[in-house]
Amino acid sequence: QVELVESGGGSVQAGGSLRLSCLASRSIYGSYVGWFRQAPGKEREGLACIKPSGRTGYDNPAKGRFTISQDKSKNTLYLQMNNLRPEDTAMYYCATGGTSCLTASDYQYWGQGTQVTVSS
Repeated sequence: QVELVESGGGSVQAGGSLRLSCLASRSIYGSYVGWFRQAPGKEREGLACIKPSGRTGYDNPAKGRFTISQDKSKNTLYLQMNNLRPEDTAMYYCATGGTSCLTASDYQYWGQGTQVTVSS
């Protein structure tokens, strides 16, 4: 069992920035960790991951604007989001226990999410 808790969401104007955090109760050896988002009526989409090798991966909406990082000593995952757009409005989730980078169904453990709302 792994408990994940996201924080750092909120409301921001277009062009603004937010930094999301995800605190995990423990790490899982050899797994991918990632950030996902889901807007009402839409599928959950992968944004960014850290692979077991330590390399990062990004989907197109996040590439160039979002940065994933981690502090292993604190079991904490981060997502720095810059130049936010209204279409970024969604519930944001962190996940671990992954066997791939950006496929939600390949992750085992999920947080409950933190809401991000971007206004124009």
